[in-house]
Amino acid sequence: MSDPLADMISLLQPSARHSKRVDASGAWRVQRTEVGQAYYCMVLAGQCCLEMDGHDPIHLGDRDFVLIPAACDFAMSSINPPAPKGLETRPVLQPDSPVRLGQADGKPDVRLLIGYCHFGAPDAELLVSLLPDFFVVRKERRLENLARLVREEALADRPARNVVLDHLLQVLLIETLRSAGETGDSKGVVKGLSDPKLARALRHIHETPQTPWTVADLARAAGMSRSAFFTTFNRKLGLAPMEYILNWRMTLAKSMLRHRQHTMAEIAEKVGYGSTSAFSVAFSRKVGQPPARFARQQAEPANHLINAPA
Repeated sequence: MSDPLADMISLLQPSARHSKRVDASGAWRVQRTEVGQAYYCMVLAGQCCLEMDGHDPIHLGDRDFVLIPAACDFAMSSINPPAPKGLETRPVLQPDSPVRLGQADGKPDVRLLIGYCHFGAPDAELLVSLLPDFFVVRKERRLENLARLVREEALADRPARNVVLDHLLQVLLIETLRSAGETGDSKGVVKGLSDPKLARALRHIHETPQTPWTVADLARAAGMSRSAFFTTFNRKLGLAPMEYILNWRMTLAKSMLRHRQHTMAEIAEKVGYGSTSAFSVAFSRKVGQPPARFARQQAEPANHLINAPA
């Protein structure tokens, strides 16, 4: 059977862009607005608070790890002492030293490893929409060790540094996804995979996306009634089964179009459409442009396999 998590990680193409140590003491609060960049943070010592729109404040302690795939607006602040309302702390950059927050001298109360990663897939937005808003993993030694390796590699001038960082980060993401199936109230494919019945249906979708799946078919695969399956799927993944199938088919189609290894007819067949015209209509409605135009705009060198009209 297909592994949905492995499928998504492979298509996302994660790479490391930034990693740094942050030391903080006293009262502090920083606001992040870098939408489009995935953010991660490992608490190396102390405790802090994470605030995200639509969610209750999250208390982070020693060795806790948080990943925010879409990097929507959020804030991090001190807990002891609590940050005054409206406080905005300006980070102090120090040559060859960690970034400093709050009091500029003295022993830090909190030590963080923070970083940004980049999803190279042109369809990353679709893929990220299938993930929860955030992941929090509590005191996972494997993740802490991986995060330390990411930082060491990012700061060192070693041969093949970028290649090593990419692989470390990919493992870090996979470990986070694998460890965080029960992350709070967040919705997404990982939440669905934590339910054994929904996991069976999801694996069927990923194994044979070309199958003309119906809700009834997937409910039978999950061993549930149609109504129970639909309700549970919607609640845990945040979208209806057929919408998830459409998103996944378009994600696969965009990947194949970008790599130009199949004809338009082959792509249409692989993602469950009986003709190139039906595929083109569905793709245009979802993506906002015909598949042939999308393919021409991609940076991959053409190999002339995609030759159907738009």
